[in-house]
Amino acid sequence: LAAVAFAFWRDWVRLFGAAFRGLAAGRPLADPDARLLVYLALASVPGALAGLLLDDWAETAFRSPGLVALMMALMGLVLWAADRRAGRGGEGEVVSLRDALLVGLAQALAIVPGTSRSGATISMALFLGHRREAAARFSFLLALPITFGAALVKVPDLVHGGTDFGPVVAGTVAAAVSGLLAIRVLLAYVRTRTYGPFVAYRFAFALLVWGLLLARRALLG
Repeated sequence: LAAVAFAFWRDWVRLFGAAFRGLAAGRPLADPDARLLVYLALASVPGALAGLLLDDWAETAFRSPGLVALMMALMGLVLWAADRRAGRGGEGEVVSLRDALLVGLAQALAIVPGTSRSGATISMALFLGHRREAAARFSFLLALPITFGAALVKVPDLVHGGTDFGPVVAGTVAAAVSGLLAIRVLLAYVRTRTYGPFVAYRFAFALLVWGLLLARRALLG
């Protein structure tokens, strides 16, 4: 959450600034940035509903290593196909309400481990014809409200559960630093390159998990 907020703070200032100016002028949706803020809010609804309705399954049944590996491989295929559809529009390409809602529905699939929230949302944006960098940028903007909502739900559980906050704070700082670096590197990388290495990584990870599962079964058998 900290990494996404820091990496895109200028974007959020611009979006909220446009929204406030529109409200003051009596035309709340006249500015494209104000509309984008509303679209991000609406696109967050499917993921929030999925989290509320399927949270127990996400923590139990969906955690099967075989299922995780399967979703890694399937999303690798989806990302490979989507990458071939990436658009080549200019810097000013606009996200429509339809696009935002479809990307939001894709985000809801991330309730299944192995799907990857960013992988699903970036793939959908690529299928819709957005550029690689623009797809990643919208995906990360969409990450902030859903991550903030998840934090509001999960952090009180940590507090009431008597968690040792030393490791939590250390992990949070490590996640913030590594997340910020990952965002910066990804955005710079996809300006001129494809998502091919990420497709290869997903296939390699899936094969590794399946190999370990088969080896364990052979040993236990």
